[in-house]
Amino acid sequence: MRLPRGDGLMPEMTNALIALKVVLAAWPMFHGNQGLTGVAAGRLAEAMELRWTFKTGQPIKSSAAIAANRVFIGSDDSTLYALSAETGKPLWAFKAGQGIEASPLVLDGTVFVGSVDHYLYALDAATGALKWKYETGDKILGAANWFRVGDSVRILVGSYDFKLHCVDAVTGAAVWSYETGNYINGTPAVGDGKVVFGGCDGKLHVLEAATGRELAAVEAGAYIPGSVAIAGHLAYVGHYGNEVLCLDLTGTNILWHFKEPNAAFFSSPAVTEKFVIIGARDQQLHCLDRATGKALWSFATQGEVDSSPAVSDDKVVCGSGDGRLYLLSLATGTKLWSYDIGKELTGSPAVADGRVVIGCEDGVVYAFGPKTSP
Repeated sequence: MRLPRGDGLMPEMTNALIALKVVLAAWPMFHGNQGLTGVAAGRLAEAMELRWTFKTGQPIKSSAAIAANRVFIGSDDSTLYALSAETGKPLWAFKAGQGIEASPLVLDGTVFVGSVDHYLYALDAATGALKWKYETGDKILGAANWFRVGDSVRILVGSYDFKLHCVDAVTGAAVWSYETGNYINGTPAVGDGKVVFGGCDGKLHVLEAATGRELAAVEAGAYIPGSVAIAGHLAYVGHYGNEVLCLDLTGTNILWHFKEPNAAFFSSPAVTEKFVIIGARDQQLHCLDRATGKALWSFATQGEVDSSPAVSDDKVVCGSGDGRLYLLSLATGTKLWSYDIGKELTGSPAVADGRVVIGCEDGVVYAFGPKTSP
């Protein structure tokens, strides 16, 4: 958005426009929003170019968050970095006890991120100063999510201690926890007062957000390494048994299955009004009809697609194990553009204000913007 100059706007109107730009330019958490639908505001150009890079000390599995013109991303070098979204210049760095594979959540001036060292950290988004840390019983690989109860904000995070933890956003004090039968690898989705997540116990867990009370535990058929996406009263998820499922949260029954041979799903789906788009270990990106689960198109890469796709208007962007970042037509799956980084992309793209940011196994953060005229 380009703000007008010298037009006599009232200060409060100018401030409102600036605030609107910040909202539109944000991708503040894994897959963009509490429902984890992977849909970004605005548009992406049909051709992109590399704007900047930033080198960390180890491979990057974390996916970036973008908020307040900053990029926040973790690295296996045990550090969470805050970078300028415009230039990639480092603004601050926070050192955890072990690697940070989880994606950060940026909310109300605080960054929440889990680490392999078992801790969930709350950091000041402006300075990186530690506000509090909360210890779980094992490593945290999935991103945090959040919800409100009255005037209070709660933070949710899953751990390899088999538990989903709910803590107070201000103090880090435990509110409730819910125990499953195995590791929790993905990010919990939030919608309509419910928390929905899958685990390595092969179940889709549906909880009441405020209390952590179990509403349903639905057998999925295989373990679920990725995250669920919630759109309305429906939830969508892929699992290791080569299937994508659609779950009705009102009756907690499965409405449809999509099964593809040799297509174990570690990716988390992006969900639009009409489509469900998800990567698979058959080296393809699959697009399904949201209402029926029928396959609409697939796009073949040359590597496993564990990266979770993002959608911006009429385009899909996703990384692949073949080392390429792909930009596709949402309607047809036709390739519009690609960039060969050369090392495996297992993290997921963050999309905001026409830009794409992704971390790579080579330890580098890459930021792309619309291609400028030669």
